[in-house]
Amino acid sequence: MQEGTKKMNKGILLTILIFGCFLSTLNQTLLNVALSNLMDVFDVTAATIQWISTGFMLINGILIPITAYLMKRFTTRQLFISAMLFLLIGSVICAAAPSFFVLLAGRMIQAAGAGIVMPLMMSVVLAIFPVEKRGSAMGLLGLAMIFAPAIGPTLSGFIVEYHSWRWLFIGLTPLVLIVIVLAFKYLMNVSETSKAKLDGVSVLLSTIGFGFILYGFSSAGSKGWDDLVVILSLGIGIVVTALFCIRQVKSDDPLLNLSVFKNKIFTFTSLINVLITMMMYADMILLPIYLQKGRGFTAFDAGLLLLPGALINALMSPVTGKLYDRVGAKPLFIIGLLFIIPSMWAVTDLSESTTYLYLMIRTICLRIGLSFITMPLNTAALNALPKQLGTHGTAVNNTVRQIAGAIGTAVVVTIFTVQSKGHAATIMLKDPSTPAGLLKSLASISGASDAYYFMMILSVIALVVTLFMPMKKKGKIEKDINVVAKEETIM
Repeated sequence: MQEGTKKMNKGILLTILIFGCFLSTLNQTLLNVALSNLMDVFDVTAATIQWISTGFMLINGILIPITAYLMKRFTTRQLFISAMLFLLIGSVICAAAPSFFVLLAGRMIQAAGAGIVMPLMMSVVLAIFPVEKRGSAMGLLGLAMIFAPAIGPTLSGFIVEYHSWRWLFIGLTPLVLIVIVLAFKYLMNVSETSKAKLDGVSVLLSTIGFGFILYGFSSAGSKGWDDLVVILSLGIGIVVTALFCIRQVKSDDPLLNLSVFKNKIFTFTSLINVLITMMMYADMILLPIYLQKGRGFTAFDAGLLLLPGALINALMSPVTGKLYDRVGAKPLFIIGLLFIIPSMWAVTDLSESTTYLYLMIRTICLRIGLSFITMPLNTAALNALPKQLGTHGTAVNNTVRQIAGAIGTAVVVTIFTVQSKGHAATIMLKDPSTPAGLLKSLASISGASDAYYFMMILSVIALVVTLFMPMKKKGKIEKDINVVAKEETIM
């Protein structure tokens, strides 16, 4: 009876967390195909509008280092309900936003909630599943997490095309309310709290460091790489982030325990995580911009093109989770990258006649490749660490992913913007009578192709890093499981 209750409680706990994570992830990707529409609504440039996505990820990246402290200080229930309340308040502000900057403020409040949910859910998985079953568990979580971006672009495209973009947030609000009610009634705590101290200086350093780095990358698109503001922003950001890292290394109770990087497997998976996340987030932004600005497709068309690949990605997640438990991470990473590299190469020569079907098949191949990497990547990184570093590993892992996604998006949009301007000037030199609409379309297509060259290079680098990644032998895994079991018995 007690065993059945425990299982039932575990199921309820995961269901509520997955539902909350689904809404957070859906919210994060919901505006990707709506960016072109919002550029027209608020009369802003691509370099400005991408802050809707970049700003969201920046707040995530700033908050995630604090989650290790938050998970020590507060209960699972307190953190999850607080995160959902931030998501609710942010959604209400976005739905009523009269200007771009109010919309951006609402998105950042939403991000404050989303930044807590993902690391919290991963920590719960570490707490309630043994090492040998985490691959399958993460695969099931991946099904829910990847299903959100699978339907997000299509749902967003339909709403933007046939209704107001405000309904993206109006529709989210009641769903978040339902999760909050369920959490109040059913959510349990899986960890013990302690009176941990928050290192305010570290929080300030991480906020300033990451903020300036991201602002520098994002501003380069409109100001140029040689602009004084861009150079100063990047310089200040790098120096302050370095000070943050030094403080963490020297601290007895760091905000973000960087000793996790002493583990080779964790370090290699983090490098691969950076490269894959940069590509994944950048592609989700760049492809809709190419389709809408370069080719004149509607937001709904752009969303439909992304749907089959994303659904296949979601359905394959539990399969790759089980494969991870059998063969480990490295073979899956190699298979995944052998799908991703040709997928990036396939869009380095885009034109005004590139077919819709061609782009759909290419996106399906990309998503198959990503399904072999995304969830196994997280599992391999966390399984490589001793139990006491699990919470910090989760925080570092998610920080790396969010900052990489933000920088990747900023860099790719910068390349797209700069190259599009260059191509527009070249076209005008060749034929000054080119109509303005055609000029903008041709320049956008060429700029997108150039940005995809950069992403293809990233995918090749990721493959090289994977080939040098050490493999964790099965005997070593079994030994680690026995050590963990002994520790739990002693405790």
